[in-house]
Amino acid sequence: MSIPPTPEEAPWHAGLRSARANLLPGFVLQVFALTVVLGYYFYPPARTAFTRLADLRNETGMLFNIVSTGFFGGLLPLLYLKSTPATRTQMTWRQGFMLTGFWSYKGIEISLWYGLMAWIIGESVDVRTITIKTLLDQFVYCSFWAVPETALFYLWCKTGSNARAIADDLRAPGWYARRVLPMLCANFGVWLPLVCIIYALPTPLQLPLQNIVLCFFTLMLAHISHRESSP
Repeated sequence: MSIPPTPEEAPWHAGLRSARANLLPGFVLQVFALTVVLGYYFYPPARTAFTRLADLRNETGMLFNIVSTGFFGGLLPLLYLKSTPATRTQMTWRQGFMLTGFWSYKGIEISLWYGLMAWIIGESVDVRTITIKTLLDQFVYCSFWAVPETALFYLWCKTGSNARAIADDLRAPGWYARRVLPMLCANFGVWLPLVCIIYALPTPLQLPLQNIVLCFFTLMLAHISHRESSP
């Protein structure tokens, strides 16, 4: 989820470089998400559409979470990248399908996380509830599970599913600092404000908004990575 650091680059520097590169595009995503939330609360036609979406998610259950997250997080970005000459080589078809499978699984995980937060902390959308959920999301779930898990997955893709290479990388000193910290810094820069906005919606609508933002976030990082690697 971040621009890979060069071997000589300190993890903090790589993370800050990624955060700076994501600053303006991330702000655009945050404005978009905020517009969606404001539309839900203040624009009746939008509220009606979102209510129908929530009903669909409730009716289809976990299937909705798996299919929608896999589609927005993996398949749709893959199809877009392959259709654009400038980014066609950013991802192989194999990597794209692996990414789609990964995000399909993440749809289960993220929906369970949102449900757990609603069960433990409540479903109010007041400042206190949103703040607690955001802090737990970013500094517990992301810092100790979601981002390390994602770093491992991308390493798995990069090494061609080479278990020995992954094991060697995990045994090397400072794995969290090398692999996770740059990703985490970039994650905070974009997703910390976004998560506040997502938790301002009712629980059934949190995952759909997260998925839409995730799609644009994935494409944004692909384009940033392409610019960084261009001569």
